[in-house]
Amino acid sequence: MKPLDVWQLTPWTELDLILRLLMAAIVGGIIGTDRERAHKPAGIRTLMLVSIGSALFTIISAYGFGEPADPSRLAAGIVVGIGFLGAGVILHSEKGVMGLTTAAAVWAVAATGVAFGCGLYLIAVASAVLILVALQLRTKHHHPHE
Repeated sequence: MKPLDVWQLTPWTELDLILRLLMAAIVGGIIGTDRERAHKPAGIRTLMLVSIGSALFTIISAYGFGEPADPSRLAAGIVVGIGFLGAGVILHSEKGVMGLTTAAAVWAVAATGVAFGCGLYLIAVASAVLILVALQLRTKHHHPHE
């Protein structure tokens, strides 16, 4: 099976890598704005930083250590680390468990950051759109004032 093509948007590798970081920041910020408008604990700054950090770790893993490199090892570490960050926004009380959607948003934004870091722009943008759509869905148990 042929791997996905990684697009380079400019003839200069480092400029392209900066574009990956900028795009990760923009997408993380857009999703973070949605969370902030919903008055959730992980807002624009948190999700921008998660997306930028994930993209940066991916870029460093792919380009920073020379050959042979295995970027998938660092991507696996990002998943574990983001799990701890996401766990910090989950609250358990007598009313139930709150923050699961925000924790999932943190996790999903990290994945978009990894996709941008890999140069998988279409997958990253499509994922961001799907994340935003998912965040607009409401369940019958949604309590906006709790």
